[in-house]
Amino acid sequence: MSVPRISRTRIAAVGVVLATAGALALPAGSAFAAGAETTTGPLLSYVVNTKANHGQVQKVETAVKALGGTVVYSYEQIGVVIARSTDTQFAAKLRKAKAVESVGASRTKGITASEDRTAEAAAAPTAAPAAGEEPYWANQWDMRQIGVDKAHKLSLGSNKVTVGVLDSGIDGTHEDLAANVDASQSVSCIDGGKPNTAWDAWQPGVDGAHGTHVAGTIAAAKNGKGIEGIAPNVKLAAVKVVDDGGFIYPEYAICGFVWAGEHKFKVTNNSYFVDPWMFNCQNDADQAAITTAVRRAVEFSQRKGVLNVAAAGNENIDLAHKTKDVASPDDTTPVERPITQDCLNLPTELDGVVAVSSVGVNGDKSYYSSYGKNKVTVAAPGGDRRYQIPDTPDKNGRTLSTVPGGGYGYMQGTSMASPHAAGVLALLASTFPWASPEELTELLTNQAESHACPSAPYNPGGAGEWTATCEGGVDDNGFYGAGIINAEKAVQWWR
Repeated sequence: MSVPRISRTRIAAVGVVLATAGALALPAGSAFAAGAETTTGPLLSYVVNTKANHGQVQKVETAVKALGGTVVYSYEQIGVVIARSTDTQFAAKLRKAKAVESVGASRTKGITASEDRTAEAAAAPTAAPAAGEEPYWANQWDMRQIGVDKAHKLSLGSNKVTVGVLDSGIDGTHEDLAANVDASQSVSCIDGGKPNTAWDAWQPGVDGAHGTHVAGTIAAAKNGKGIEGIAPNVKLAAVKVVDDGGFIYPEYAICGFVWAGEHKFKVTNNSYFVDPWMFNCQNDADQAAITTAVRRAVEFSQRKGVLNVAAAGNENIDLAHKTKDVASPDDTTPVERPITQDCLNLPTELDGVVAVSSVGVNGDKSYYSSYGKNKVTVAAPGGDRRYQIPDTPDKNGRTLSTVPGGGYGYMQGTSMASPHAAGVLALLASTFPWASPEELTELLTNQAESHACPSAPYNPGGAGEWTATCEGGVDDNGFYGAGIINAEKAVQWWR
């Protein structure tokens, strides 16, 4: 069974073509090649990087329009313009404009549609919960593993802390989430990277179970209904960055990080990698521009006090020793290519981002989880239904959380591990409201439970399919980083 980070089953690919004028009216003083031909292709989106000031951004907007392109949205705060064009030579021409630092196509194919992807529904609880417990608590092995039950005796988190869930949207009507979802801070970014605050815009779409599941892990209410999250009193902001094809294109992520910074979230959760490249390489002009634009957005959020948490990935890749990428571009036809350490998984490998690997109920690395010395910050429960089966009523090795429509379901992946870390950080931010992103990261790593590399070769199942090599010592290694997070310790430190 494969373990994709965002499942995508495409049913159609629709190319959108815009009519363009036969001749381009270029602004005086432009450095474009005269007489360059325009070849019409599918509509693509581009990130255009310039200096972060109004004058330079305006020059880029003018250049985009002069080439027959469309300006979708401009982020002057970071000097990034989101543009669209059907000209197959658009990027090459625009790179010659004096105000432009770099340009990159953010996709290799037009907008796609996908079939729905849902979580496995949870069966009704087989026994009445104990006094003070949620009905599904017996199945929440992940919460007990990191001491959430003990943490809640001291803290449920503060409603002054907001966690941004950059994902597929959150069901704002779910009985376990409605009280904590802050509509005033929620947004959709999938309209070409342009913010849309309408309620319907940030509700889950056809690929919507993922974000609601993540949100429940972080902050499902302790209300006697369903499950309980790690920090059930904190606020949640839905930041929709997954489109109906299941893709997280760079312009969506850029919008999400800038939004998080402008609204001063304490923490964001990012259970994805930015499409269409699993790794963005500096020797490719498009990918280098994407890295620059996304990095600027992440750094902007960090300057505004946001700590970003991201999933390590579900491909069992050693991020510290990359050799090849077999999954890119994932919006057309992936082609195997050699890669080096200069090729980055976004946002996971950016400076200051908390990267989270996954463990199962035994506390061992999940068979699918990517890893890497000095790449993984901490580990957290994400589930392992193959090799680590919990002694729970459901015997389900995945993690249980909320899903759209008022239900509950199981998922597994580093996508599920990451929000566990985000939830513990929300508790830490509630206890230490003055803490900077760097200080919160230090608090998180200091309270983590050390976990050594396995003494025997890591080879779950024995067939060699999931072999991996763990490097490092007890307190800092490639499988678990500083260790497995601990909610109980996170709320005990100040007492």
